Amino acid sequence: MAKPGRPSRQTIFSQVQAAVTELHDRLGGLPSAHEAEDIWGEIWSHEAHNSTAIEGNTLVLHQVEVLLRENRAVGAKELREYNEVRGYADAARWVYDQSSARPTELRGVLLTLQDLRRIHHAAMTPVWSVDPHPNAGADETPGNFRRHNIRPFPGGMAPPDFTDVPALLADWVAAVQRLPEDIGVQLIERVAERHAAFERIHPFLDGNGRTGRLITNLVLVRLGYPPIIIDKRDRPRYLAALDRADHGDAGRLAELFARAMLASLNRFIIPAVAGPARFVPLAALATPEVSARALRMAAERGRLRAIKGDDGLWRTSQRMVEQYVKNRHQRIAR
Repeated sequence: MAKPGRPSRQTIFSQVQAAVTELHDRLGGLPSAHEAEDIWGEIWSHEAHNSTAIEGNTLVLHQVEVLLRENRAVGAKELREYNEVRGYADAARWVYDQSSARPTELRGVLLTLQDLRRIHHAAMTPVWSVDPHPNAGADETPGNFRRHNIRPFPGGMAPPDFTDVPALLADWVAAVQRLPEDIGVQLIERVAERHAAFERIHPFLDGNGRTGRLITNLVLVRLGYPPIIIDKRDRPRYLAALDRADHGDAGRLAELFARAMLASLNRFIIPAVAGPARFVPLAALATPEVSARALRMAAERGRLRAIKGDDGLWRTSQRMVEQYVKNRHQRIAR
């Protein structure tokens, strides 16, 4: 049940689908990494920071941004941590490059085992070069599946025997291939289920969480959906949702993913691709100076030029928001 004033899960799912439809129908779709390097660059640093932080990396966002932008280490952190971020970012950069491959160009191949190996190899090689896994055999290096069993998860779920991993992954990839059949509201739920299933298989000795999130984003951008960034502050909710998914209910994980998709759309993608004059939902124009709620109140009171669509959403442009903020400050000054 949704908390008072908080949209329900199905409402969030519908909002994502409506926003993605609007992105494609009115704004030309998800931009490629080559067309919009500034958009993907900001997503790049935020994802590399938050996804590695979930696994315990202690670099702050500014340190990650300098590392990725200038290839320069800031602060007195262990080399392992810098390499961990660099490896994740290298893998994410390749994932974002896939945004130029539209669904119709994939020729029915949404994901391969080679994609999986490639991402793990890119993400884990830098950190393993300075701090290899102590239990890794010669054939368990980055990009290779584990060759021995590992301990159960804290919640009690035991990863399968390593001898079962290849067959389980083949079935998992086949299930991912069927995701386009669920385009729409159900897609988010199916993506969450596939993500949780990958983490249960735990095919690598280390780096399964990072690889799982990268693979999820690879699938999403290839389908024309925004990538997911799980904020490090949501780590407890994310782990709890994964545990619940392990017990047959992926709803909470799907909702977490849906909210993260909306955040990526409204914070990074829609404002940049829309331009200053295009009308977009108010949430995509909110800033630290003026919230989406403040914009909606201004629209309802006629102080912000905006239109209300049949879907109930208010829309305006960046130019109109700037004009509203300027005039609002002038009224306060008098």
